[in-house]
Amino acid sequence: MRNAGYQQSPWHESSSGSPRWQATTIIGVLRDGNVALAGDGQVTFGDVVVKHGARKIRTLADGKVLAGFAGAVADALTLFEKFESQLSSADGDLRRAAIDLAKEWRTDRYLRRLEAQLLVADPEQLLLLSGEGDVIAPDDGIAAIGSGAPYATAAARALLQYSDKNAREIAEAAMRVTADLCIYTNDRIIVETATQADEQDPDNAPTDK
Repeated sequence: MRNAGYQQSPWHESSSGSPRWQATTIIGVLRDGNVALAGDGQVTFGDVVVKHGARKIRTLADGKVLAGFAGAVADALTLFEKFESQLSSADGDLRRAAIDLAKEWRTDRYLRRLEAQLLVADPEQLLLLSGEGDVIAPDDGIAAIGSGAPYATAAARALLQYSDKNAREIAEAAMRVTADLCIYTNDRIIVETATQADEQDPDNAPTDK
């Protein structure tokens, strides 16, 4: 049975035993019409940290959609481009774009070999995508990918249930907990948010005189 809350990246070592680019931690939190994606900046090759401030989260569709990745950087960038193309073709429909990408990712011989996972979100939904054809919408509005996913998910769930923090605050706090526990996650945290467009208050709406 798949866990809809997090997916831990398995790509730590190649089948030949040679070192691989280690995964990171990305978490998404959806609350009260707001969504936040947070990720750390560490890039690790084998047992060596080679970069501290990598950016693994992007804003798409004029800031209305967020996307983050865990896994091989080049593979993730390829998937970002594919997803952005699907999003454009779907006229900004996040779910449709995610499903179309998952179908292509699973069936295309080249894409099937890409070693990455994606979290994509807008203020109404948060989706986890993998090369196995998964498009998972978590029940509680929290999803994480990468090496520190279990820690980030647990911290975010506790904060969601027992605090009044907003989506951004929960995502950032969960990442700081993860950075203390996961050796492949650092505290160079980047957070991106998207918010539902404010609806006009009927009491303040203009009236004809």
